[in-house]
Amino acid sequence: MRHATRGEVDPFIVMDVMEAARQAEEAGRHIIHMEVGQPGTGAPAAARARLAEELSEPLGYTVGLGLPALRARIAAHYADWYGVDLDPARVVITSGASGAFLLAFSALFDNAERVGLGTPCYPSYRQILKAVGLTPVDIPTTFAQRFQPLPGDVAAHDLAGLIVASPANPTGTMLDRDALAALAGACQARDAALISDEIYHGIDYDAQPVTALQVTDEVYVVNSFSKYFSMTGWRVGWMVVPSDHVRRVERLAQNMFICAPHASQRLALHAMDCPDELEANKAVYAANRALMIDGLKAAGLDRFAPPDGAFYVYVDVSAYTDDARAFAAEILDQAGVAVTPGLDFDAARGHRWLRFSYARSTDDIREGLERLATFMAARRA
Repeated sequence: MRHATRGEVDPFIVMDVMEAARQAEEAGRHIIHMEVGQPGTGAPAAARARLAEELSEPLGYTVGLGLPALRARIAAHYADWYGVDLDPARVVITSGASGAFLLAFSALFDNAERVGLGTPCYPSYRQILKAVGLTPVDIPTTFAQRFQPLPGDVAAHDLAGLIVASPANPTGTMLDRDALAALAGACQARDAALISDEIYHGIDYDAQPVTALQVTDEVYVVNSFSKYFSMTGWRVGWMVVPSDHVRRVERLAQNMFICAPHASQRLALHAMDCPDELEANKAVYAANRALMIDGLKAAGLDRFAPPDGAFYVYVDVSAYTDDARAFAAEILDQAGVAVTPGLDFDAARGHRWLRFSYARSTDDIREGLERLATFMAARRA
C-alpha cells in the first residue's frame, strides 16, 4: 500500500530501551530505571481526590482553547512565579506539550521552512517538524556554551524559527535572562519565530528558570503538567502565544484535537493548588541530583555539565565506547540499569553520550549508582 514520506521519522530510542527493560523485568530481573524522563510519583493526591468527586458529572468537550478556569489559573501562576502580568486569553490548553508543538509548528511555519534546534535536544522536536513537512536544522552546541544555542546561530543558519529549552533535555542546563533576551532579539531581527520549551520549570536547584515571557511577548511558550506537576499519563499541557495569534491557534486546535481531555484539565487545575506535595517531589529530585553527581563521578563517568534543572545528567562516555547504544545495552544486561543512548538527542555525536535520569525514588537512584560503579570497575579490570 502507498505511504507518505512524512511518516518516515526516526524511532524514539528511549522507548526501545524501555521495552528492553520491560522484557528483562518480565523475565524476572530487577531493573533500575534511569532511562525515562518520567516522575516516579503520580498526580498530587489532593488533586486526584477532588477530581474523583467530579467524575459523576458528564465531562463533555470543553471549548477548544481549554477550560476558562484553568487558563485563568495558569495566568495567575505566571504572576506568582515570575511577576509576569499575563492575559488568560493568550493561554491555550493542549494535549500535552506534544500537542502544543504540533499546534505551534502548524501556526508558525510554511512547508520546508528551516527551524533550528541546538543539539543535543529533545528528539521529538526534529521528528514532529519532519512529519509536518518542515526542515529541522541541527545546531551543534558545546560544553563551553552549556549546550545552548547562540544568537548568531539564527542568521548563520538562515532560520525561520528557533526552539530553545531551559532547563533542557537531556542536559539540564538553563539560559539566564540575558542569554534568553539575546536569543529573542536575534530572532526578532531576522523575523524568525522563537519557541521556548519550559516544561521543566519548577524543577530547579540553585536558580529559578527564566520564562521567555519575562523578556518578550513575541514568543510561543510551551509548558506541561507532566514534569513538575507529575501528570505524565494525563496528557495535558499549555501554550502561551502572542495576542494576535490566539484565533489562528484556536482554529487549528478545534480541528486537530477538539480539546484537551476534560478530566485531565480539571485535574491540572486542582494540581496547581497542591504546592506542598509538589515541592516534596522536588526535594527528592534535589537529593537524587546530589547522589547522581557524586555517584557518576565515583564510577568514572565524570564528563558532564552539572544540571541546573530537570532530572537528567548527560554524560560523555567516549573514553569507554564509540557505540553508546551498545554500551547502554551492555549496562542493562550486566548491571540491570536502563539508561538512554545519546543518539536520541544528537544524531551526529550522540554515539559517545548517555543520558541518566534521576526522576525515580532516592533508593532506586542509590542502588542504580552502586550497580553502575560495580559494572564500571569490572569493565576497567
